[in-house]
Amino acid sequence: MAQHQGNMLRLHTMLGDYANTRGLKSGAVVSQRLAFEFDDVKLPQTAFKKVVRGEYDVAELAIVTYLQALSYGKPVLLLPTVVMAFPSHPCLAYNSAHGVLRPSDLSGKRIGIRAHSVTTVTWVRGILQNDYGVDLDRIQWVTFEDPHVPECIEPANVTRAPAGKTLAGMLRAGELDAGVVMVSDQRDGLLKPVIPEPAMALHRWRVETQARPLNHVVVVHRDLARAHPWVGDEVVRLLQQSAAAAPEMPGADSIQSGIEELRPSLDLIIHYAFQQGLIPRRFAVDELFNM
Repeated sequence: MAQHQGNMLRLHTMLGDYANTRGLKSGAVVSQRLAFEFDDVKLPQTAFKKVVRGEYDVAELAIVTYLQALSYGKPVLLLPTVVMAFPSHPCLAYNSAHGVLRPSDLSGKRIGIRAHSVTTVTWVRGILQNDYGVDLDRIQWVTFEDPHVPECIEPANVTRAPAGKTLAGMLRAGELDAGVVMVSDQRDGLLKPVIPEPAMALHRWRVETQARPLNHVVVVHRDLARAHPWVGDEVVRLLQQSAAAAPEMPGADSIQSGIEELRPSLDLIIHYAFQQGLIPRRFAVDELFNM
């Protein structure tokens, strides 16, 4: 847990390497009250199980993982700030060598996803269900990892990929009909987005929902927040300062801070997560920040 060193509070911290976190991680952005000891973690999602267990004072965490952590009494508390976000509409892709695949064609198909409770997957499923009328129960979801919160129960239409297989590899080999992948996986033109004209679809969705497809937020250990209530505000301030100094980056307008700024996005991801059975009840947004 946090340790005092003189007038400074030293925090065991895990944040990804992004343009908006670079100032804080490099020491260009400093606090008179906090010092950060950063874990050397290349892919933040590989440390999310540790975050949920309360092994960090301050850490990055996917928003759906936080909703599940809150549901099952894990010792973390959300701060109203986003550190990583990217659009979800382009991420559901199919192998164009096997013909065109659209949302209306997904019934009975095998779709690869990293894990059942991944935030990008939750956004994609919510968009398919609510905007395209897709019955999620009629899809066979193929996963490659366990959920980060062990209490998360996978439904019967979720199966595990064979050991040694990769999502992109199975999709390229025709062993999956579609998969939630990075846009970078689609650069060679073989994999193409299932949602037609995803940029236009994203724009319409943002106008209609007033939401932004946020992915990773920041949490503090609940005991730390209770012992030092000022820490959360100071961490948010520093992250805002670090983001303000960053060059333009993908999803920059989704790197938001403040409960009111985040409210539409949080309300919608709560709705999607509850619809999909990822959380046992529909939280009010303000509950996410209760100590």
